[in-house]
Amino acid sequence: MTISTESFTPLPDHTQLPCEDGTFVKNFQEHPQSILLTDSIRPILDAKHPNRDYCIGQDSGIYWRITDPPQKGAEAPDWFYVPNVPPSLDGQPRRSYVLWQEIIPPQIVIEFVSGNGSEERDQTPWEGKFWVYETVIRPAYYAIYEVQKASVEVYKINGGHYELIPANERGHFPIPELGVELGIWSGLYGNLDLPWLRWWDSQGNLLLYGHEQAEEERQRAEQEHQRAQQEHQRAERLAARLRELGIDPEE
Repeated sequence: MTISTESFTPLPDHTQLPCEDGTFVKNFQEHPQSILLTDSIRPILDAKHPNRDYCIGQDSGIYWRITDPPQKGAEAPDWFYVPNVPPSLDGQPRRSYVLWQEIIPPQIVIEFVSGNGSEERDQTPWEGKFWVYETVIRPAYYAIYEVQKASVEVYKINGGHYELIPANERGHFPIPELGVELGIWSGLYGNLDLPWLRWWDSQGNLLLYGHEQAEEERQRAEQEHQRAQQEHQRAERLAARLRELGIDPEE
């Protein structure tokens, strides 16, 4: 028996699905927060993926089912990372992440709470974000960050369900697969003094973003310059003392 494939409609890919829904970012903090997470962890991911086979989504859609309209079958995490997938498809930047096209789930999904947090914790079947992440998209880690409370909850999938993982002695949440920790850092970034969500390495060292890295290099260079000046002054004093004793410092 031969089954005709002419009646089957191929599933849409990332170029055929909407990549925006006409809404705008909810507040001034969300966009810089996403950039801060991406900028600081990128060296870790580049080292982990020497072939650059990973992608990062920032307020981008993850399509998990066919619906009408299509956007109802997608979630748009504020930040997520997927390992072992190309950063672009067919030479084009990704417009969205389509589960039935890619198969591989994200390693971690992060939501920034802009209301009271009920939307991010909603476990209503087929509708709630928490239910969709836990049951269908299934990232290994799901983090809920609340800037107003200066807090983050991190869940890890275990036996098909999310379990809230405890913080370590530093108050951070380890992501051992990446060798990093997630936690809250209070300080100035992008002209905003807030409790930001940030990464640390497994030894508790803060992962720096570009400006911090440049400032650290500048301070290191300044310290080296000062050290060289001190050595030069010490050598000059020693030479002067030798001359007082009638000794030629060149000899």
